[in-house]
Amino acid sequence: MEGLRYMNKDFLKKIFFQSLTGFLSLALAILLFFCIHRMDELRESFRWLMGVLTPFIYGGTMAYLLKTPCAFLEEKIEAALPERHKKRANVLAVVAVLLLSVLVIYLLLNMVLPEMWESIVALAVAVPPKVDEFVQWVLKHLEGNEMLQNYVNNAFISVENWLRNWATTDLLPTMQGMMDGVVTTVSSVFSVMKNIVLGLIICIYLLAGRKKFAKHGKALAYSVLKPQRADALLRELAFVDKTFVGFFGGKILDSAIVGLICYVFCLVMTFVAGFQNAVLISVIIGVTNVIPYFGPFIGAVPAALLILISSPRNCLIFLIFIIILQQFDGNVLGPKLLADSVGLTGFWVLFGITLFEGLFGFVGILVGVPVFAVIYDLVRRWIVAGLKKHDKLDVLE
Repeated sequence: MEGLRYMNKDFLKKIFFQSLTGFLSLALAILLFFCIHRMDELRESFRWLMGVLTPFIYGGTMAYLLKTPCAFLEEKIEAALPERHKKRANVLAVVAVLLLSVLVIYLLLNMVLPEMWESIVALAVAVPPKVDEFVQWVLKHLEGNEMLQNYVNNAFISVENWLRNWATTDLLPTMQGMMDGVVTTVSSVFSVMKNIVLGLIICIYLLAGRKKFAKHGKALAYSVLKPQRADALLRELAFVDKTFVGFFGGKILDSAIVGLICYVFCLVMTFVAGFQNAVLISVIIGVTNVIPYFGPFIGAVPAALLILISSPRNCLIFLIFIIILQQFDGNVLGPKLLADSVGLTGFWVLFGITLFEGLFGFVGILVGVPVFAVIYDLVRRWIVAGLKKHDKLDVLE
């Protein structure tokens, strides 16, 4: 009788879990159907939520990028302060890292903006004569061939007419529309500025309370999960943090070195061959180099155009230098600085950038490599664990 009662309990428990599994499966199927059917509404809701959380995204990103130098400064300041003032080291470190960031941004803008304005003015003045010189050069080399001369003349006349029509039919209405929408533009600018200011305030709070937030997150993990699961989760988060900090820190250092090398080259060529805009070109090359894989080529295009206006020969020299610099950065400097943080081959770097660029656009290009490095490491460890379980580790040899 007692055995029958236990049998009935096991049977009822089995029926209960089977029913619960069926109900959850049906609920997930209905939820999936609802998500697919209401995809546009969900996308709009997601955009609205991202708009609301934009200041927190800005603040979190700034705090994450600054937390490593902030921790470094706090350690140095704490060591220098007397014992009774050591508690103030965190606040002083936050103030110091923010002031240093503002100083760096100010110096970059102060170097770049004047040269950028001079370059725009120089381009506006130099382009028409250069076009005329190019036309005369082409016609001179086509002397004796009236058919080709007429063809070239007609081509340039067609381009000139197209530009005139474009200015009349497209540019002026566009400018009129921009003037009509100036209120919207000003509103958008104020919205962006508001988000940046709020983001900066949030960044300060996050930097000042980063240790407290870390303790709260750790307490939450151990309160919800079993100790073994919580330990595994914290290990994974530590690995993710190490990968991201190592990648972005190494990439910023790598880009700074590349920009410095470019500046030294341009400075030497200024005296040798009359290079212009050395600071602007070096900043363009250094900043775009932060973009993995495609950055050097993206930065080389506007920089080469700036040089091309003054001297085609100098432009060719610069392009040859950029190719050499890219090879040095891609094969020597970059792997040296990023080997410990990423550990991906060139194929997987390109795959990660392409995949995340398609999913998230420009943000995906920036974060694609470290995110894919984390996914790659998780898959690698999962495969190794499976091979250990089946005693097949020799497959990897």
